[in-house]
Amino acid sequence: MKEAKEEYPRIGIRPIIDGRLGGVRESLEETTMNMARNVAALFERELKYPDGTPVQCVIADSTIGGVKEAADCAKKFERENVGVSLSVTPCWCYGTETIDMNPHLPKAIWGFNGTERPGAVYLAAALAGHNQKGLPAFGIYGKDVQDVGDLYVPEDVKSKLLSFARAGLAVAIMRGKSYLSIGSVSMGIAGSIVDADFFQNYLGMRNEYVDSTEVLRRIEHNIFDQEEYAKAIAWTKENCKEGEDFNPAEKQSTREQKDQDWEFVVKMTLIIRDLMIGNEKLAEMGFGEEAFGHNAIASGFQGQRQWTDFLPNGDFPEAILNSSFDWNGIRAPFMVATENDSLNGVPMLFGHLLTNTAQIFADVRTYWSPEAVERVSGWKPTDQAANGFIHLINSGSCTLDGTGQQSRDGQPAMKPFWEISEEEAQACLNATTWYPANNGYFRGGGYSSKFLTKGGMPVTMSRINLIKGQGPVLQIAEGYTIDIPENVHQILDERTDRTWPTTWFVPKLTGQGAFRDVYSVMANWGSNHGSISYGHVGSDLITLASMLRIPVCMHNVEDERIFRPSAWSAFGMDPEGSDYRACQTYGPVYK
Repeated sequence: MKEAKEEYPRIGIRPIIDGRLGGVRESLEETTMNMARNVAALFERELKYPDGTPVQCVIADSTIGGVKEAADCAKKFERENVGVSLSVTPCWCYGTETIDMNPHLPKAIWGFNGTERPGAVYLAAALAGHNQKGLPAFGIYGKDVQDVGDLYVPEDVKSKLLSFARAGLAVAIMRGKSYLSIGSVSMGIAGSIVDADFFQNYLGMRNEYVDSTEVLRRIEHNIFDQEEYAKAIAWTKENCKEGEDFNPAEKQSTREQKDQDWEFVVKMTLIIRDLMIGNEKLAEMGFGEEAFGHNAIASGFQGQRQWTDFLPNGDFPEAILNSSFDWNGIRAPFMVATENDSLNGVPMLFGHLLTNTAQIFADVRTYWSPEAVERVSGWKPTDQAANGFIHLINSGSCTLDGTGQQSRDGQPAMKPFWEISEEEAQACLNATTWYPANNGYFRGGGYSSKFLTKGGMPVTMSRINLIKGQGPVLQIAEGYTIDIPENVHQILDERTDRTWPTTWFVPKLTGQGAFRDVYSVMANWGSNHGSISYGHVGSDLITLASMLRIPVCMHNVEDERIFRPSAWSAFGMDPEGSDYRACQTYGPVYK
């Protein structure tokens, strides 16, 4: 399948200058423009779009000393598909005359910390202007004084610049895209009651809805690439090993039926992808309407129960699409939410856009206390497991990247697709077994993936919940995947379902509130699902949430890592309370 090249939004950089001609402005032109070029080089070097290409920056045609040049810059940014706005300056400038007034662009200002010219004074004045006009902006100011013209970007400044840019690009990339709902509500799960107002007002996204029968129609009428299907089924037979059928003998499918299920779920995978992003091959086959797709950056498949009571389940298509590889090789993962849980699909999308990695979808299934583990297994948890742990497990829709078979610096990892080797992709496949579906849950058959996530990965679990009268809130729990003794894993794991993938998770504890102990994390989690991203990215999620006006109701991110718009400090001294008040005051960006 040939995919169209996407035009991603760019980062716009606004070099702001003291507008006084006759010596002052002239002396600062080169320094100011070099500051902009230096930041552009940083972004282009450090950041990549979801397709692996370097982030692109647009710099204003001239330095901006007043409203005319600010307006010229705004027009250029419109023409050049700019989605994020950063102003930089080494000096005093005219505050409200030079700020970015576009209400839909995430914006920040870096005021250079130097003694020769007061960049910090402009930063403070411009932020005050933003706040007074209701245009929240992030303030960036280095801790250490630098010499004028110094092109070095201090680490504290660099960290904030990159955090702002990552989150801002996520906002811009989501805008105008779709969430595709395939089917409707799954088993009364609130997150699969897809709320169009949330997507439109908070994310700038539209919603597309397709009945599950569209998948069946395309299978029965062969509306998929026949050549790719032949390639896909051959790859599946070679790389996806089938496990033992644990269903009662009298309820097991015949070999013929199992083979038909393999063919069915591979076709489902092709079709769900085509529904999301389209496929020009379908137009060549005479299916022009189907070839367009739904411009979906994320999707969800209802599955249970109307589908799975009589047709093969969606575990294989969800797992393969959520992974960074398939029969076409290594590629960017798709975001497909199990049970159409759109409120878990959104944090999957957040995590993917911030890290460019695949995301684990899981039930936040069971808290195992040390006492309970010892009682049922005879093993007393130690080290990271000493305070207990959480069993993350769901029917096999989880990304195969979640096996932990990729590595970075000798440690298990989940990496952007362009960093994954063929050997690592194969190791993920080899670590996964596909078991005939538990027909107590899935009467229509199918296959569920089974693997055990390697311990030692830093990860961040997150979740969006919608609260009546409040709106959306975000939960965040940074922590680690852990290993437990193999025999203990087997005892605990088989108390649930031996055909599903397992991740053992320990959150970082703070000793307070929802993070006073592991039990409290489980007890305060707002729904049955969580999205797990590689790395401790809670701070970036907080930055992104503030841009979208979504308050964070639960997190264990250290205070010094939290980065929100400067206006948030005007809403009170308690960070969480001020976050709620600021989000309520400003309201959804797109409403």
